[in-house]
Amino acid sequence: MINFDNSATSFPKPAAVKKAVLTALSHYGGNPGRSGHSLSLKTAEAVYAARSLAADFFGAEVDNVIFTQNCTHALNTAIKGVAEKGCHIIISNLEHNSVLRPVHSLSLNNECNYSIAEISHDEFTTVENFRKLITPKTKIIVCTLGSNVTGQITPYRQIADLCKKHGICFIADGAQVCGVIPIKLSDGINILCTAGHKSLYGPSGTGLLVTDGKYTIKPIIEGGTGSTSLEAVQPDFFPDALESGTVNTAGIIGLGAGIEFVKKIGINKIYEHENMLCRKFIYEIKKLKNVTVYRNERCENYLPVVSFNVNGYTANEAAEILSNHGFALRGGLHCSGLAHTSIGTVPDGTVRFSPSVFNKSSEVESLVKNIKNYLT
Repeated sequence: MINFDNSATSFPKPAAVKKAVLTALSHYGGNPGRSGHSLSLKTAEAVYAARSLAADFFGAEVDNVIFTQNCTHALNTAIKGVAEKGCHIIISNLEHNSVLRPVHSLSLNNECNYSIAEISHDEFTTVENFRKLITPKTKIIVCTLGSNVTGQITPYRQIADLCKKHGICFIADGAQVCGVIPIKLSDGINILCTAGHKSLYGPSGTGLLVTDGKYTIKPIIEGGTGSTSLEAVQPDFFPDALESGTVNTAGIIGLGAGIEFVKKIGINKIYEHENMLCRKFIYEIKKLKNVTVYRNERCENYLPVVSFNVNGYTANEAAEILSNHGFALRGGLHCSGLAHTSIGTVPDGTVRFSPSVFNKSSEVESLVKNIKNYLT
């Protein structure tokens, strides 16, 4: 099976990540921060090393890096942790359900109300769309850095400037971007949420919340932290405040190895390689008359993600046929109903092509040949 569904989770994983996980399971068996014996201390040092790597990678203070189960966990923590009773939140029309659903849930519970800003092919228009929705009660803007459906990169630095000007917390969903293009908190992001298992090449069950510390984040989960154990209230300092319970030690150590892998290869090289595969794929399938590619030619800023459909087949049907011939692509709505509504692909969605650093041009050629042979 050739994996072109790396936007869901990257596979295969680098050898260094597999080695790191096995080493963790073999040698780092203590519970970090929970005991004073050498096994616990050694494990805590390994987790701290991964935290330091992530902090350097995203330009954050080490203690402001929070390990989570996934990006969804990070986004829920950030959104619900920053929101205040009666506040207003703005999201974009390209958001994943991991943004829409917690925001909508807050509105259903009368905790807040929200507006949806349209992402245009034109960056100035996009920023204006956000600006026009700001009210005196706007507390948070949540925006994806890049769509998991179309691959469009949003003008996040300009949106960050808008947030700074109005005293609004900018929460960024970096699930599809981190590890593909350089992202730092210095871009103006207050809270960055991302997946560890996608383009950072860590194991499944890993995510990150990285904050600049400017906004209080109330914990949505409370419990044991290994600190202030005599107190009935949750610690108010990071990372303890947002890391209750035993962390995913092996996953975190594997994520650290994934970040090292990305740094060693170089983000720019990874982006160029994956983008080259996307350009090749688009060029070839556009030769086929019954294939539609969902990219706006007036927009140049795209991630290595391509959504397409084949006339006569639903997205799921096309993806299933390709799966039967050895190719993993994701068909459907990609947990992003807002994005599919915005590009007019409801209710069936699209087929999504998303390569990784491990894919080759010959694999793209083989995929195109199979689309031509079995779907056209």
